[in-house]
Amino acid sequence: MFAIVDIETTGGHASANGITEIAIVLHNGTEIEGKYETLINPQMPIQKYVQSLTGITDQMVLKAPLFSIVAPQIHNLLKDRVFVAHNVNFDYSFVKHQLSQEGFDLDIAKLCTIRLARKIFPGLPKYGLGSICREFNIGNADRHRAMGDALATSELFELLVKHDKSGELNKMMKRRTVEQYIPPNVHEEKIKNLPYSPGVYYFLNKKEKVIYVGKAKNLKKRVTSHFSNNKPSKQKQEFLREIYDIKYEICGSELMAALFESIEIKRLWPVYNKSQKHFERSYGIFLFEDAKGYMRLGIDNKKRYLKPLASFHMMADAHRSLWKLVNEFELHPALCYLDKSDKSLKDLPDATEYNQRLQQAVESIKAEQRTYIIKEGNSNYILVEEGKFYGMGTVEEDINANDLEQLKSLLKPYPENEVLRSMLRSYAEHYPKQVIEL
Repeated sequence: MFAIVDIETTGGHASANGITEIAIVLHNGTEIEGKYETLINPQMPIQKYVQSLTGITDQMVLKAPLFSIVAPQIHNLLKDRVFVAHNVNFDYSFVKHQLSQEGFDLDIAKLCTIRLARKIFPGLPKYGLGSICREFNIGNADRHRAMGDALATSELFELLVKHDKSGELNKMMKRRTVEQYIPPNVHEEKIKNLPYSPGVYYFLNKKEKVIYVGKAKNLKKRVTSHFSNNKPSKQKQEFLREIYDIKYEICGSELMAALFESIEIKRLWPVYNKSQKHFERSYGIFLFEDAKGYMRLGIDNKKRYLKPLASFHMMADAHRSLWKLVNEFELHPALCYLDKSDKSLKDLPDATEYNQRLQQAVESIKAEQRTYIIKEGNSNYILVEEGKFYGMGTVEEDINANDLEQLKSLLKPYPENEVLRSMLRSYAEHYPKQVIEL
């Protein structure tokens, strides 16, 4: 038992827009059993371009019922049927969201006629409702109105059932699978073929441009999780509509995937990635001598022509590191710009004796800028050279881990950034057994 649904709305996502018209065609798989349609007052303005597209104006819906009035009837029509639509996630997200606002929980199977058409009629140039109706001479005199599009979808549905020689419909209905949730423009083979391995994945748009990069401990599980819910937010709905292809790169470990994700975000600057897409305002601990002969340490933004003793992605990390030096080597907080009170520069220690302690602190900083590898398992290597990320790779052959030049020749070098440096610093602190000093 199927309910073929089409809606018109005030805008493109459910969380901030409303339904202006709904049509439901009840279908038993062979023929139409009943029809329902109504305009709905969304209690908000309809965007001008939507009015132009659908012909539904603010005046037309002014005296239409509110969704709260028709919600019981809509829920009753849908609750025991399979929800069918052309690009089902869009219509379902609106109807489910609106019903939930009125206290009704819609939790039924979905069927996308775009996805079913791709299986039964592969190789068509386009699968949009208008294009596929023209392809099969399906009439629709009321395009972009709910009942006109619902009836056209019903005729398409009947055609799909008639030509379903390999039982694709039954396969989709056998159980709820990720196929019901993935974007309509993505072939399910892309999901099925994903490995259960760590790696980095890419979502591409219609023009084959990368719009999102993500990391995964398990590529198949992580990519699938993007499509396992149908959030009504604008970002989620626009995101799903933009995805046309999925690509991936397998990495040797979860840490390598995290590092490679950061590298790729900085390289590709994908539109839907928010984190790590900012001006990298890195900080440094600098050394200088003041007019009174005191050697001093201070935190500042990294300078192009001045090399800091140590670099940090976050100001808080720089402060923690400097306070650690102050406590460990008995440095004066005021001479490190950590105490700015009026009395802070009184009773200063002897400059010569103080400078000796500060030099010891400087030497300890330099000692931390060491060369080491992180080895995960038997073949995954990440090289940090003099405190900077050099590169990484999976090396199957036997190597001498202490032979730096051999190791560098086998690893792929990558550009460094402060996010990578922070990740590696944190990892080395938490998993010292994975670290081999060189």
